[in-house]
Amino acid sequence: MKKKLFWLPMLLSMVSMPVLADNASIEEQLAKMQIKAESIQPTPIVGLNAVLSDKGIFYITDDGKYLTAGPIYNISNGEPVSIANQVIMKKVNSLKNEMIVYKADNERHVITIFTDISCPYCQKLHQEVPELNKQGITVRYLAFPRNGVGNNIVSKEMNAVWCSGFPNKSLDSAFKGDKIIPIDECKKININEHFKLGTMMGIQGTPAIVLPNASIYGGYISAQNLVELLDKKEK
Repeated sequence: MKKKLFWLPMLLSMVSMPVLADNASIEEQLAKMQIKAESIQPTPIVGLNAVLSDKGIFYITDDGKYLTAGPIYNISNGEPVSIANQVIMKKVNSLKNEMIVYKADNERHVITIFTDISCPYCQKLHQEVPELNKQGITVRYLAFPRNGVGNNIVSKEMNAVWCSGFPNKSLDSAFKGDKIIPIDECKKININEHFKLGTMMGIQGTPAIVLPNASIYGGYISAQNLVELLDKKEK
């Protein structure tokens, strides 16, 4: 009798557990709604997954039955933090080998900027990079031509910059207004992926600065104000 009672709670818990869908099943459910999932990852909320898709970020339950959109925030520490941040940063960091990086010697923070070489405020922000490096801020660039990728001159020029043998020097030259010889495509770098990721993250303009906690600051900000913002976010 004792043995049966020992197993009864376990059996009851197994019966009450929801049926879990695997990622393939969830992807199939999403596909029915014309949503293509790039990644599906669990969130801090038990039973809820974050979906990074071609149409933005969604949340879906483990069983694939319930779907919602819009930001969900963790407010336990007093400041709202999107629970999708971990998903976003994992995807951003997956492109680290395609970034143009200005590394700080005494690195304290790392920021990622979606940029466009034809954007005046991107040019202005780039002038702040030496000071940011002095303040311990490593700057990583991803390409985000504002008019889209493909058959436009800026996209082709940015292809040339990212595919250069000396990409940092090429980017510096581009922001100074030097002539860049455009190229149609590059086997080494695919800026289409940069643009697609930025679109998934909801980025619509440049510069878009992705902070270490995955929050996004849109527009120009001085080096001093950016350092203060980063230090505040760290506390």
